[in-house]
Amino acid sequence: MSDPIDPSAGKNSEPSSSVLVFANCRWRVRRPKSFVLVIEGELQDGCLAEPSDYLHNKLLLPEWREAFYQLVDATGLVVCLNLQTNHPTYRDVRGRSSKGRLSQGEYYHHDGCSGPTKPRFVEIRCPIQPQTRGVATAVAPYHAVAAAMVQVLPAELATTPALAAQDLSPAALNQMSDASLEQLQGLITRTVRKKLNAEGARAYFRQVDVAANAYFEPWALGESRLIANANSGVTMQHRRAYQRVHAGGVANGHLVKRWPNEELLLPGQVLDPVFLAALCSEEGLEGNDGEKAEMCYLGPH
Repeated sequence: MSDPIDPSAGKNSEPSSSVLVFANCRWRVRRPKSFVLVIEGELQDGCLAEPSDYLHNKLLLPEWREAFYQLVDATGLVVCLNLQTNHPTYRDVRGRSSKGRLSQGEYYHHDGCSGPTKPRFVEIRCPIQPQTRGVATAVAPYHAVAAAMVQVLPAELATTPALAAQDLSPAALNQMSDASLEQLQGLITRTVRKKLNAEGARAYFRQVDVAANAYFEPWALGESRLIANANSGVTMQHRRAYQRVHAGGVANGHLVKRWPNEELLLPGQVLDPVFLAALCSEEGLEGNDGEKAEMCYLGPH
């Protein structure tokens, strides 16, 4: 594998296309942010090939799959454009947002956050469909998200009883273990949820998006995003991100998702039905308006 791209591309630079040699193919790629690799498609005779299912037919072939997963591990977010696939493992993303209370997916989270074991990646996909997707999916490195949530936290929320005893200094955040940081993130999210109205909370998280330098480019039809969820490399978080006031009643394309590492099995691997059932059950909680949903994304995790 050869990757000639500069990994230090800054957030203000204009990304230019380059070439990634992987799986015995040449791919046209670009890096809009240091933690994002966008694969635009395969290069054939110097030109971009027609859209195809190159994800399953090339990148995820058994002989290349772990190497591709390690690329996601090391990058954080790998975006696949011009991808046509109807693979049966995708399922609809659950949960819808109302004009009032935020859905659980609008808060930054890891998939599987309520259990001790999380999927290595989550793949979210915008299928080719008649309606475009108007709602963004913000993705950013986990530690950048936590620091941004503290940085833009309104002073009146920082002095609430739940947070007043917490050391929110940058030095303290840098020294926190992941478990402690997750607990602090849960406290902040619950405080924002309880003290701000829906649009106030959405406005707060839009500020977090900016402060964390999140990736929230508009969805393209046929696009997949592989997000490092809990792994040995760059762990990310993501959320459903309304970039303007959510008034409702607007037609919007749907998303599908899966956990590739746990669901796409190699020879000799066995599906863990209990683990997958727990993850799917956790997603099902998002449609409810009770405390069980709060246990998932908003509790200490």
